Amino acid sequence: MHTTTPQSCRTVRTFAQQLSSTRRGARLARLLAMERLTAWDLSPRVIERAEHVVAELAANAALHGRVQGRDFLVALTLDDGTGTLRIAVSDTKGERRPEIPSE
Repeated sequence: MHTTTPQSCRTVRTFAQQLSSTRRGARLARLLAMERLTAWDLSPRVIERAEHVVAELAANAALHGRVQGRDFLVALTLDDGTGTLRIAVSDTKGERRPEIPSE
């Protein structure tokens, strides 16, 4: 007798955007992240918590990592298979940007 193990359909969704290292850029990072998480149909509770994390990290990147003429990066990765949401915000140091998993 041969049985097969059901395979779960694993989807990894990503979103990344470079933004100016300003308060306006930090605010836009929060708004774009919330729009994307809403489109991914996450629960309001998860979205609210993620909003606070993105807002804090983006504000820190814009305020403390600011270098004139360089942007910061906000990246979201949602692994549907594990239910894991990864939030990454880089400062303006381009050589240390986080890797964004490919889909």
